[in-house]
Amino acid sequence: MMKHRTFAALALVFLTCAAPANAQQGTAFPAPVETSIQSVLPRLISWRRDFHEHPELGNRETRTAQIVARHLRSLRMEVRTGIAHTGVVGILRGGRPGPVIALRADMDALPVAEEVDLPFASRVRTTYNGQDVGVMHACGHDTHTAVLMAVAQVLAERRAEIAGAIIFVFQPAEEGAPVGETGGAKQMLAENVFGDLQPEAIFGLHATPAESGTVTIAPGPFMAGSDRLHITITGRQTHGAQPHRGIDPVVVSAEIIQALQTIPSRQMDAVRSPVIVTIGSIHGGVRYNIIPDRVELEGTIRYLNPDTRDDLYARVRRTAEHIAESAGAVAEVTIASYTGPVVNPDGATQRARAALGRALGEANVRSDLPQMTAEDFAFFQERTPAVFFFYGVNPPGVSTAQSAPNHSPRFFVHEPAMETALRAMLAVALERVGGGPTHP
Repeated sequence: MMKHRTFAALALVFLTCAAPANAQQGTAFPAPVETSIQSVLPRLISWRRDFHEHPELGNRETRTAQIVARHLRSLRMEVRTGIAHTGVVGILRGGRPGPVIALRADMDALPVAEEVDLPFASRVRTTYNGQDVGVMHACGHDTHTAVLMAVAQVLAERRAEIAGAIIFVFQPAEEGAPVGETGGAKQMLAENVFGDLQPEAIFGLHATPAESGTVTIAPGPFMAGSDRLHITITGRQTHGAQPHRGIDPVVVSAEIIQALQTIPSRQMDAVRSPVIVTIGSIHGGVRYNIIPDRVELEGTIRYLNPDTRDDLYARVRRTAEHIAESAGAVAEVTIASYTGPVVNPDGATQRARAALGRALGEANVRSDLPQMTAEDFAFFQERTPAVFFFYGVNPPGVSTAQSAPNHSPRFFVHEPAMETALRAMLAVALERVGGGPTHP
């Protein structure tokens, strides 16, 4: 397996210089907060490397959760564990009355074999859906967890000055629970994640291949809704040399896959109702000269406009079922809901953007069009105003086009970028509970 040499070379440099970000950022917070930030940076890097080397899949984040809970207890927080299987919640009550807010990070990794040559690269392997797979933090959740642990430490050191309470939510299974299990944000909410408190606002962030030192935030639709698609095509098994004696589900599946792509491109309004239908898994057959009875397809459906969801479902079902019927086969379509779109509320988002501008400098706070990636943070938005934003993790000089995307085995995080994430979360939190940045 060839390693990604560009990122490997960069990694060797950044392992020795995971230092504070630019000095300009360090002028926005009051001096005591700035001192706490500088003090926690080495631990931030250490936590992240540890999580990266020891990734765990959704609903299996046992080791990660233990480290998080131990840290929160060391900060004298009220800590609850085992929420939605492995979730952890810590409550920091300030020394003065004030609002309740929540900060959320996700902990789970992905079934991806790492190809970045790092001293702390993952070598973990496990079984996923019956297959032997590598496990990697290929979406940056290791950084999210480490950043929120660092935020907790900085804020706990300011406990007496905080007006209100802060709920730290460490969530499992953001990438989806294993087949046959429940999990993620929806399950945490079902298990009363906030207890007897009701936050007035919730904040979350996500690593993205963009310029280091920047954050991206925008009101309105920000990320897509996502549902899981499963299609079983049943034909009739026969010899590969006598296809006319059976019904070939392999050929039918190929026709269905092609036809599904015409739904976004020819049947939906590409401007007002952008959608994506992706087939990511195909399974069928056991031998080269046997046409099998069955082929199974798995994929994802993405949409920004919830009003088009039912129509999209109907078109997917009709396309698969009718193509199969035309060949004498049968297609069974199952669509399992995962999460709706992430939609940032206007008022809370503008307020957070202003705080980010003061903490990072206006030039480092960006806007962008919605992404077709998804996040179950949308479930929190159904309960209370909740704001989500991205932070850039590319090394200097590496453009988005040059970088590996999330979920790639070559996904790479420039570690100094995590200081930006730390400052960003502190900014939106302290703006609500007191002591935030007062000037750019």
